[in-house]
Amino acid sequence: MKKKMSVLIIEDHPFSANAYRKAINDVAIELVDLEFDFSMAKDCDSANMKIMDAVVGNGLDIVLLDMNLPESKDGKIRTGEDLGIKIRRKLPKAKIIVCTTYYDNLRIQSILKSLDPDGFLVKNDFNLNELRTCIKKVITEPPYYSITVLKSFRKQVANGHKIDKIDRMLLYELSIGTKMNELPNVLPLSMTGIERRKRHLKEIFDLKKGSDRELVILAKEKGFI
Repeated sequence: MKKKMSVLIIEDHPFSANAYRKAINDVAIELVDLEFDFSMAKDCDSANMKIMDAVVGNGLDIVLLDMNLPESKDGKIRTGEDLGIKIRRKLPKAKIIVCTTYYDNLRIQSILKSLDPDGFLVKNDFNLNELRTCIKKVITEPPYYSITVLKSFRKQVANGHKIDKIDRMLLYELSIGTKMNELPNVLPLSMTGIERRKRHLKEIFDLKKGSDRELVILAKEKGFI
């Protein structure tokens, strides 16, 4: 009797979603003792519903997770990274494969730190064959990382900079125009702490003399907002 594995594909581009599904079906042909049960989501709201259904149901075995997704209507889940954190908390046995267009070292290292994914593919790196290899490796002996992610590891040792959850919250509040005197009401930081965080972020983004607006623009380009 074949072992059935539940797979959730969270991806807003149909072409990519279909490629992931084809790769998994190809793996099922090769690993003849496995059978896959698919579900799909294309934004943070629909993905969150699928995750919560899995929590009260039979769980999830594999999640293919894009980072750049339409945020939830209430603004509480803004990226695939937020979804991944929730999956790690609610479904700790699920194996997460991150698939993203982000290739910036800082962004890659942030995702590695927050999600510790079982597979990590930068979309510019891989083709269908590598996607199949990644899925097989994650099923049998994770992790599997594509070449850009592996290169990022080499730079991580030399670069002590990190962007944490509070930094991302600060960047988001700045992006929606929250006033400085209002920030201590929505962030677990004093005004002094907020200024210190902003200086730290500008150093990381090499914007020591840049404005808050320039900081927000760069953070968006790199996928932190």
